[in-house]
Amino acid sequence: MPQKNTEKRVKYIFVSGGVISGIGKGTTAAAIAFLLKSAGYRVSAIKFENYLNLDAGTINPIEHGDPFLCEDGTEADMDIGTYEKFLGEDLGRDNFVTMGQIYQTVIDRERRFEYSGEDVEAIPYITDEIIRRIKHLAHKKNADIVSIELGGTTGEYQNMFYYEASRILALKNPGDVIHIHVTYVPTPPHLGEPKTKPSQLSVRTLNSMGIQPDFIIARSEKYLDQRRRDRFALFCNMRSEDVISNPDLESVYEIPIVLSEQGLDQKIMQKLQLPEKKTDLSEWKEFLKKVKAKKNKKVEIAIVGKYFGTGDYQLRDSYAALFDAIDHASWNLGVDVETKWVNAEKIEKEGIENLIGTPDGIIVPIGWGVRGAEGMIRAASYAREKKIPYLGLCYGMQLSVIAYARDILKWKDANTTENDPNTKHPVIHLIPMQKEFMDRRAYGGTMRLGTWDARVKKGTKAYEIYEKHDSFISKEKGLTSERHRHRYEFNNDYTKDFESNGFVISARSIKENLAEIIELPKDVHPFYIGTQGHPEYKSKPLKPHPIFLEFIRAASKNE
Repeated sequence: MPQKNTEKRVKYIFVSGGVISGIGKGTTAAAIAFLLKSAGYRVSAIKFENYLNLDAGTINPIEHGDPFLCEDGTEADMDIGTYEKFLGEDLGRDNFVTMGQIYQTVIDRERRFEYSGEDVEAIPYITDEIIRRIKHLAHKKNADIVSIELGGTTGEYQNMFYYEASRILALKNPGDVIHIHVTYVPTPPHLGEPKTKPSQLSVRTLNSMGIQPDFIIARSEKYLDQRRRDRFALFCNMRSEDVISNPDLESVYEIPIVLSEQGLDQKIMQKLQLPEKKTDLSEWKEFLKKVKAKKNKKVEIAIVGKYFGTGDYQLRDSYAALFDAIDHASWNLGVDVETKWVNAEKIEKEGIENLIGTPDGIIVPIGWGVRGAEGMIRAASYAREKKIPYLGLCYGMQLSVIAYARDILKWKDANTTENDPNTKHPVIHLIPMQKEFMDRRAYGGTMRLGTWDARVKKGTKAYEIYEKHDSFISKEKGLTSERHRHRYEFNNDYTKDFESNGFVISARSIKENLAEIIELPKDVHPFYIGTQGHPEYKSKPLKPHPIFLEFIRAASKNE
């Protein structure tokens, strides 16, 4: 008697983008995954990137945005952070794939003779590896549905194998695969009406690869009217009700509501032949009320960084996780935060008072290298001298140590060996393991990455913050865990010098006893904290990070 196939039928949703990059494909894919999870399905997400880098860790943030740091140390694309925020889950290496990873895996297998002498070609071996990774994620997470975002824009040569994999998976799994195409509908000012022709051509390109989209999600300034939906239906060979509008919104967190109001969640269940379940968005709607509510107080936060500009334009994406963390905390507290972007290099040339003024708080974020470092050091000193709430993140923590050494310990040459290898007071330095990597020019994936446990000292501001928000991973031991992405560390040889002069090391790593959090006593400064970890990467809309909550709270009290 033939055995019955009891293998779980996983459903797959491919999400591609058309017309322009940066269209919001990632947030749309995340919103769809969130809707299906809110209906009770087990959903996991995976992002396929075009570039040949093995991860996003060596990419200039101005080029591709702020690399998102995962719990397991994966340096991923920003969209992985978007998935984490919508799904409320921690993701990692199984959720992020680059074309470089795919090629390397296939070539390594060929070198080990795992293809038994076959001539190794892009199809089927590259496409097989893409599909293998999708199915591996589904199995590992026991997912009912996998959302698969295809990086780049339809028609690019770099991502054609991802589309081939989509076509092949749909061919071999009829009824279990749908394709959603997120496209752009511009409204040229001189015409005054939305134009669907660019999207028609994008869908035509999809068709040329053997893919007919099941849904079109149209990004536009306003909701699409029926005439535009009918044009899509006529020229893109689909029903007008399968054209979903995704207009510009006040907040990206409104996207799930807008898509659900058009029935997209139920339509997806129908097309995938899944039992239709009601989507529970009650908690999300309560959160959105906070986002849109009138704020009780307005504060100004100066962010002193070095990755704001690209040509004549200013970028938010270079510090995407930071801005998100500020938003999450400010919405929770009912505070309207206005961020003031300050180029650290300009401080070096023009001085600080005119550029910064008197903000309610100052943040010095992640950074690398000597460019702009002196401006950031000056900002750390300025915050301490003026008693302005200060938050130093990674590089911002290290530079605040240098500022203290110069100002209070009077070591005018104090520095990090990253910027001055010959300084007589290397208060920030490479630990031996990292020095070995640097000597070999092994940059990718060799930093102190991912979560590291630390013990927080009782009686410190840091301990008070974690205790207040019940954020210890072990309160009995005073343990916390934050994500890390750096090479240089506080030099423990100078511990006594700093601590005898009022400087507080409030947390140290369990492994290697590295300084994790520094602060100034409450009787010296209202809020002055530097953290070697990255709390911004752990912040989520429904669960803001406690350090950001208390920083914004301190800033709102700063008069």
